[in-house]
Amino acid sequence: MKLSIVILCWNDQAVIADCLQSIFTNTRLTEFEVIVSDNGSTDRSVEFIRQHYPQVRVIENGENLRFAKANNVGIRASMGEYVLILNPDTIIHDGALDNLVLFADQHPEAGAFGCKVLNSDGTYQESGRPFASLSREWVMALGLRPFAQFFRWLSSGTYAGWKGEAQRTVDWLSGCFILARRDLLERLGGFDEQFFYYYEDMDLCRRIWEAGYPIVYTPEMSITHLGGQSTKRFPIAFALDSQVTRYRYYYKYYGERGAFRARRVVLTSLLIRRLAYGLIKFVRPTDNVKSRLELFRVLFAWNIRVDPVKLVENGEEPQLKLKSIARVLNR
Repeated sequence: MKLSIVILCWNDQAVIADCLQSIFTNTRLTEFEVIVSDNGSTDRSVEFIRQHYPQVRVIENGENLRFAKANNVGIRASMGEYVLILNPDTIIHDGALDNLVLFADQHPEAGAFGCKVLNSDGTYQESGRPFASLSREWVMALGLRPFAQFFRWLSSGTYAGWKGEAQRTVDWLSGCFILARRDLLERLGGFDEQFFYYYEDMDLCRRIWEAGYPIVYTPEMSITHLGGQSTKRFPIAFALDSQVTRYRYYYKYYGERGAFRARRVVLTSLLIRRLAYGLIKFVRPTDNVKSRLELFRVLFAWNIRVDPVKLVENGEEPQLKLKSIARVLNR
C-alpha cells in the first residue's frame, strides 16, 4: 500500500461526501486506502459513508476523542508507506495526491510534505508557517504585523514576501493536509494527544524537524479547504480550547517561565481587542460585533484567572459562568 488517507469525522456528513468523492475521482495512479476515524457522529455520517463508499474503512470511536487522539487511531490502523492527515472539509484537485506522492518519492530527505491550499473562492490560504514564539506572539498582540512590509522581522506568523507561490521548506503545516512518512510517524508516536485541538500540527512538525527531517511545501499540487466547519458551531468552546493548548505548547518547549510569559501576551492582546471592539460597538452595534466582544470578554476572564502551570500539570482550569453561550464540549 502506497498511501493511507486518514480523515477525522465529527458530524461532518455535509462536507465529507464531497471530500471522499474528490479523492476517489481525482486519484488514479496511486494505490491508496481511506480510513475515517469517527468521533461519535450523530448526523448519520457513518451510515452515509458505509452506504456510498463501502471501500472506506470506518473506525467508530464512540465518543469525541478530539483531533490528535482520533487521528492517532487512524494512523495506527494505516498500512501505507505514506500517511495523509486530511480534514473532511477539503476537496482534492485532479492528480494532486498522485503527484504529491511522486514528489515525496523524489525527496527522501524530507519527512513531511504540504501543497498549496486554496479557499473556496480560489484565493490562497496560508498553510505553511514559521513556528510560534513569544516574540511573534507580541507582534500579533500589538497589531504590528501590517508593518512587516517595511520591517520583515514583524512578519510574525508568516514568511514575509512569500505567498505560497514557490517551493520551500517550512517550519510547520496546517493540520488540514499533512503528508508524512508512516515509519516516521510511528517512531514519533503520531500526534501528542495533550494538544487535542490547535498546536497539534505545529508540535508534530516541530518533532519531525527535531528528528532530522525537513518539511517541504510545493505549490505544484493544490487542494481546496473550506475551513472552520467545526469551530463555527461552538466558537467560544473552541476558542477556550486554543487557550489551553497554547499554554501546553509553551510549557512543553519553554517551561514554566514560557507559560507565564505567554499569559502576559494573551492578556495584552485580549485587552486591546476588547477596547477596540467596545469602541466599534458604539459606532456599529451589529450582532457580529457583539459576539466578538462577548468572545473576548470570556477569554479575558478565563486567562486572568488561570495559572498556566497548574493548568498544564494538574488540569486546574477556571470555571466561568457563561451567560450567552454554554461550553458544549467536554474535556
